[in-house]
Amino acid sequence: MDIRHLTYFIEVSRFESFTRAADYLYVTQPTISKMIKNLEEELGVELFDRSRKKLVLTDAGRAIYAKAETIVKASENLKTELDDLIGLQRGHIRIGLPPILDAERVIRILGEFHDLHPHITFELIENGTKRIEEDILKENLDVGIAVLPTEEEEFHTFSFIQEELGVVVPLSHPLANRKRIDLQELEHENFITFNKDFALYERIHDACRQAGFQPKTVSESSQWDFIGKMITSGLGISILPYSVAALLKEEVRVIKVRNPVLDWNVALIWRKNHYLSYATKEWLRFTQERLIENTSD
Repeated sequence: MDIRHLTYFIEVSRFESFTRAADYLYVTQPTISKMIKNLEEELGVELFDRSRKKLVLTDAGRAIYAKAETIVKASENLKTELDDLIGLQRGHIRIGLPPILDAERVIRILGEFHDLHPHITFELIENGTKRIEEDILKENLDVGIAVLPTEEEEFHTFSFIQEELGVVVPLSHPLANRKRIDLQELEHENFITFNKDFALYERIHDACRQAGFQPKTVSESSQWDFIGKMITSGLGISILPYSVAALLKEEVRVIKVRNPVLDWNVALIWRKNHYLSYATKEWLRFTQERLIENTSD
């Protein structure tokens, strides 16, 4: 039994005629008669009393008719919902964003996408890269923005930001007039860093250990503006991307790091070999396209 069997049965019942139902459904009368006969044989009952001039439903036919209407209607509703999803008339996308990121570019692209697909809704969740990766794997997020490297076997990536990190100090700091600094020279400084949920935490700590010292961390935060305030209050220094340091309204100085040069690479990430909704796939396609255009401008 399939939906066609039930659809043909409903129309024959409605028109009380095989011929008129066949005309309505644009099939031949023998075709619809055969479909009804197959349905009766499968169910083991007669659906119509054929002894009269017009077709009349049997008791079994009347019982099945009510159920058939419900099933066919549900099938039609399901098809409409699928058509809406495929046509991007519905959908919800959950996106993980690191609070360290200047999200203006991403928000602008979201706005452009919303103009094209106003029925797609978004949920933006701020977290560090590690948490974003975990939430994608746990299916709490559909896509995220993260600092590379990430687990290559788990995630597709699309890199769109590559830039250096700089040492951020208050103007009153003895190093404030330096243009460049070796990382080893910061051995005795107090560090203010992002917390352990952020990829930059490990990036900075690993680089310091390679330079021969363990950074002395006096404070951790998940918010770049708090870090800026702590720097200007004299609590310590930090190492931040130049784009993030430029957002600090406080008076600070950014100094280029060498030996080693520190950088970061930011990318869209989404899970490999995993289902993505039509809305998410279209948002990824659109966003990558717009990011490429912005880079080439």
